[in-house]
Amino acid sequence: MAIEPVIGAREQILGRIRTALGDVPAAERATDVPVPRDYRRTGELAAGDERLVARLTERLRDYRADVIRCPDAQIGARIATACLERGLRRLAIPPALEPAWHPPGVELVADTGCTPAELDALGAALTGCAAAIAETGTLVLDGGPRCGRRALTLIPDHHICVVERRQIVQLVPEGLAVVGPAGGEPGRPLTLISGPSASSDIELTRIEGVHGPRHLLVVIAEPGPRAVRCR
Repeated sequence: MAIEPVIGAREQILGRIRTALGDVPAAERATDVPVPRDYRRTGELAAGDERLVARLTERLRDYRADVIRCPDAQIGARIATACLERGLRRLAIPPALEPAWHPPGVELVADTGCTPAELDALGAALTGCAAAIAETGTLVLDGGPRCGRRALTLIPDHHICVVERRQIVQLVPEGLAVVGPAGGEPGRPLTLISGPSASSDIELTRIEGVHGPRHLLVVIAEPGPRAVRCR
């Protein structure tokens, strides 16, 4: 009796795609066919609204992230305190990270091509972000000077991310619009972060740190002297 070859999931998916595209003319391009985009693309709250800050904080805490709100001038000091509380003595940073965000008393290692092993040994990274989406509690990293390359925020166990209040928007389309209609510069990947890395097995046991940092600290920078600390 002949044994039929085993077809993997990848082959099945690609086969279905080829079948679905079978009647598409070879010369047709994706931009030739208009796609209706009648979903909600803008929220009713302006970027940086206090209600967005509160919602982002709530969502992040639901995802088991820590959140600190502090004035711009205190960012470095508050990060230094957070590092001391968590026993973090060294931080990997993007080479162009704002000097005002540098925490005193903490060794900073500029990521100019660190190997995965070197990033893992450092154990923590400090970056900025391109935008923060309040509705989903999502940080958008675009690989730019503030965010650094993708490996910087995926390998270390701890990620500290500075979010400026003006960067907080309400909806996902608004957050993606910040990095451009094509998702930023060509060849630069976007990283969307909603809390620490976590995964659940078939018995719904939550495991953190499998696909990225197991701890996320978000520092929301306020433009004025008043601030509230949220845990």
